[in-house]
Amino acid sequence: MSIDPHSLDTHSVFARTIWGEARGEGQSGMEAVASVMLNRAAHPGWWGTDVKSVCLAPWQFSCWLVSDPNREKMLAVDVSDPEFAIASDIAARALAGELADGTGGADSYVNLAVDQPHWIESAHQTCVIGHHTFYITRV
Repeated sequence: MSIDPHSLDTHSVFARTIWGEARGEGQSGMEAVASVMLNRAAHPGWWGTDVKSVCLAPWQFSCWLVSDPNREKMLAVDVSDPEFAIASDIAARALAGELADGTGGADSYVNLAVDQPHWIESAHQTCVIGHHTFYITRV
């Protein structure tokens, strides 16, 4: 039986989303993905109004899709996993307001080797960190 992500606290959802989306990107890549979530929460809209709702917004972070093959691993992971320990620390620092945004205010990112979404045509690219290219999509 799967855990209902809405029953988890904000830190747990945030850390799991960071791990699920960027565990292979090193600390700077995980920090950048966390910054995207913070930037979205700072500009409430259709993608959510706070960090937890941003992370769990439908179709925004593939790690939460029921069809994602790594979803159950993400729900079960704990700080004995080195990357999750880093993600958990990043989430704590971010929630405390201690994470610098290295993305230039990005609210979206994509691995262009995997996907070429239509929305990048009208978005402003801010940087590339690891395998992710970061964008500002809000007007």
